[in-house]
This record gives sequence, C-alpha cells and structure tokens, in this order.
Amino acid sequence: MKEALAEAKKAFDAEEVPIGCVIVWNDRIIARAFNRTEQLNDFTAHAEMQAVTSASEFLSNKYLNECTLYVTLEPCVMCSGAAFWTQLGRIVFGAKDIKRGISGFSNRILHPSTEIVGGVLESECADLLTRFFKPKRNKG
Repeated sequence: MKEALAEAKKAFDAEEVPIGCVIVWNDRIIARAFNRTEQLNDFTAHAEMQAVTSASEFLSNKYLNECTLYVTLEPCVMCSGAAFWTQLGRIVFGAKDIKRGISGFSNRILHPSTEIVGGVLESECADLLTRFFKPKRNKG
C-alpha cells in the first residue's frame, strides 16, 4: 500500500485527484499508476484502469486472477467492473469511498473469487485526499 500511496502523491503533485494504485504478481510490482483524468481529459483514466491495462500487457494475459491490486481509495463501480472482467484475485484499498465505492453496491459487482480488504493505511490515504480537496472546497 505504501507504493500505491507514493503513486497517489504523484497525482497530488500533478493536481490530479490523489489516488494511486499498484498491482502485484508473485511478490513483484508489475504495474503502477495514478489518476490522470485531468491530464488525459478522460474520465476513464483512473489509476486502477491504467494499472489493469499495464498488468495485462506485462503478463500478456487479460486475466489477473493471481494478482493483488492495491489502491488508496475504494474502487468505484467502473474500476470494479474492470476488476470483475480481469478476475483480479485480490483488491486491497486504503480509504473508504462512501459516495462512489463498491461497498454501497451488491457483492455481485466483483468476481466471486475476488477477495477484498479495506482500511489498509486508511488514515494516510484519507489525509492525502482531504489535503487535496480542502482548498478546492474553500474557494466557493
């Protein structure tokens, strides 16, 4: 998760919503990404989406069932859909996303074999998001 948090800090520095992600296979990071929706002018450029694409390319396989995705914020429905289709083995997230996270939806949104773990380095992940959004909310 610390590596995913480092990616989130890159997003913060790039004035992107600070969410970072890494994908691990056989105890090795095979993909890393951070949100780039502003830079690429693309709402689908979430950290998870980019990391899934990169990991699939690395493994030359569309299935990531032997991989763990670490992400600093609970995945949204779009990213969870990608996780479903790739059959990700495990998702570990930091901060909970009350409004858009998958916890608010049916368990069927993830592949039945996907394990999900939340709250890892939760306060560090949440603090980075708070530092990013606080000045924007105070502008008016």
